[in-house]
Amino acid sequence: MKIKNKKEKILIVDDNKENINILMDLFRDHYKIVPAIHPKRALEIAVSDSPPDIILLDILMPDMDGYEVCNILKNNEKTKNIPIIFVTAVSEVMDAAKGFALGAVDYITKPFHPPMVRARVDIQLNLKRKQELLEEYAFIDALTEIPNRRRLDEIFDKELKRSRRSNLPLSVLMIDIDFFKKYNDTYGHGKGDETLKILAKTIQESLQRAGDFTARYGGEEFIVILPYSNQEEALSIAKIILTNIEQLQIEHSESSVSSYVTVSIGCHTVLPEDEENNQNIIIETTDKALYQAKKNGRNQIIFL
Repeated sequence: MKIKNKKEKILIVDDNKENINILMDLFRDHYKIVPAIHPKRALEIAVSDSPPDIILLDILMPDMDGYEVCNILKNNEKTKNIPIIFVTAVSEVMDAAKGFALGAVDYITKPFHPPMVRARVDIQLNLKRKQELLEEYAFIDALTEIPNRRRLDEIFDKELKRSRRSNLPLSVLMIDIDFFKKYNDTYGHGKGDETLKILAKTIQESLQRAGDFTARYGGEEFIVILPYSNQEEALSIAKIILTNIEQLQIEHSESSVSSYVTVSIGCHTVLPEDEENNQNIIIETTDKALYQAKKNGRNQIIFL
């Protein structure tokens, strides 16, 4: 799991500079603060490549009020999950139902009560962190702690589209642990699970480029997605994986090909113009290559 170590960002939207300064003083020691006096500027920041983690949004502003800004943000796929806390005078709290209906999570009233303001913001950021963790866990295989089939489908689709746009190849590896049923029968499922975790980590660490991706496909099978990789480059990475796993020297007395745990790898490279340029056909072809590798004696790489 990735651990967030950067300062979370608070976007403060208020046409009153004095209010902005008060709120900045409250949070500057623990969070990164970005002020915006104009609503349009706030919207630009929210949809940028570095969006805020939470927005403190004044209601009464010229040109565009807070409700309108909130409505725009909640109807944008990119910003709809950013928590919004309305900042308002006590006399305006009667409109609280309207703000909640638009998607706001809380209200802060003026004049500010510092401990209460900090507590309300901290609560919402804590809830956001927990939600992000839950979402991330939904894409992680519980045993191996690498991405699961659900994440694979998402990444595969994204990389196929990128391959078509860039007119560059995409390579896929399918990896299967040789004689894994015999391994479990001999050493027990507890040892088998431990070995799966070690191999998953080894495959992941064998990938050198930031865009390379691996996931547990099911059982003892793994998939590797290699963007912008031709057949020669994919073969090089497959050899590294094959070698790194064998060098672990995990004992496998019942294997017919080695004294240690080994894998078989099926490989396939697809070009943007290929008619077979869809996920199901690519997986099917790669699986055929893996089947051929096992049929030929295992502990080897086959390209189709």
